[in-house]
Amino acid sequence: MKQKILLQILVFLAFLSAINTTIAQDKTKPNFIIIFTDDQGYADLSCFGGTHVSTPRIDQMAAEGAKLTSFYVAASVCTPSRAALMTGTYPKRIDMARGSNFVVLLAGDKKGLNPKEITIAEVLKNEGYITGLFGK
Repeated sequence: MKQKILLQILVFLAFLSAINTTIAQDKTKPNFIIIFTDDQGYADLSCFGGTHVSTPRIDQMAAEGAKLTSFYVAASVCTPSRAALMTGTYPKRIDMARGSNFVVLLAGDKKGLNPKEITIAEVLKNEGYITGLFGK
């Protein structure tokens, strides 16, 4: 009888431990990196089977993390696509479908993303993330 009660207590404690571990894991936020490139198909990367470009660090990140295989861009050129990614909106809605004088923003173009637009970086900062943007 005592062994049966002891076994029930041990099972209960193991259950509590598993719940506690799950709750603790839910409180941690995942790290993630968004790599956004121009004129590149996902099959160009060696982690997706590409053979003409060596991408060892991206391959390592893909092997140790998640590889996404179904995605869309808001436009076929950089300016509207980047604006859509940063804001989660269609480029036309935020007047970023094209640059002032060309299909994309060029150096010296005075047009840019309206500072009132809420970006993914702002949302993530409010959730405790440290954000950064590198590149053009």
